[in-house]
Amino acid sequence: MMPTMAKNTWVVVADGMRARILRREAADRFASATDQDFYDADAHGHSRDLKSAAPGRAFDTGSGAHHAMQPRHDPHDLEKERFVQHVASVVNEAAGRDAFDRLILVAPPRVLGVLRAALDERARARILGEVHKDLVRAPLDQLTAHIKNIGPGRDH
Repeated sequence: MMPTMAKNTWVVVADGMRARILRREAADRFASATDQDFYDADAHGHSRDLKSAAPGRAFDTGSGAHHAMQPRHDPHDLEKERFVQHVASVVNEAAGRDAFDRLILVAPPRVLGVLRAALDERARARILGEVHKDLVRAPLDQLTAHIKNIGPGRDH
């Protein structure tokens, strides 16, 4: 009989412009799960500085002047969504090679929705729990306090 392998839990902590992917080594101990640093400076900027996905349309107000309508999507929000989808692609690739057994997602509600939707079936099936808070800049002890009740911490 083969020995049972220990569970490997990844914790993805993200917002719209930063992300950390940590490997949970124990209930209160983490290590970086990837050698990548996730930061999107463009998502931090102002919407006016980003180009829209589609040009605004001109409309006539009846006064003879033409005004441009705002694009349907805020370029800043689109950039954040693109960033979160990139993070999800890293997690999807790792799930495909069985780099982790379980997954905990930590993000503000809107980001969490985009992240969850961008995960493929294999990654989503490993979700152990979620924390709906922005903790991407939180120290590890604060992060630990928020996820300590999600799944067993010792059988990493």
